[in-house]
Amino acid sequence: MSPVDAAKKILDTMLGHLGVTATIELQDTSDGPCLQVSTSESALLIGQDGDRLDDFQYLVNRILRRHFPQAERVKVDCEHYRAIQEDKLATEVRQIAERVKTTGKTFKMRPLNAYYRRLVHNALLNHPDVVSHSPEGEDRLKRIVISPKASPSPSA
Repeated sequence: MSPVDAAKKILDTMLGHLGVTATIELQDTSDGPCLQVSTSESALLIGQDGDRLDDFQYLVNRILRRHFPQAERVKVDCEHYRAIQEDKLATEVRQIAERVKTTGKTFKMRPLNAYYRRLVHNALLNHPDVVSHSPEGEDRLKRIVISPKASPSPSA
């Protein structure tokens, strides 16, 4: 059994123990494998702001790594919730970057988990006018700071 098949079985078993009937489909994404869950109880699985999806993903990957230590991380999504949130975040980040560029003022985003912070940093990585920074610390949710890039000082 491949690690991805094992992850699918782990998730299916978890959902079965919760009494949730669902269809789990494997999708290949640019971030690696994704288990896409379809169910009539999607709100239950997604939770508030995707927090339950995060929990399922965490547990699936922890169990998977116990049996397949080198397995790549598997994403868990339900009814394309994460994809929709990622698109919304990308739009928000572009608008914030434009605002920071125009006003020259630093902007502090809402608290984000590590996955979404990585998406923000990657979206701004090659932006010519702004930079992003996450505060140090062990907090699960952190606010990214988006600032204007410092202008290069003129050479004498």
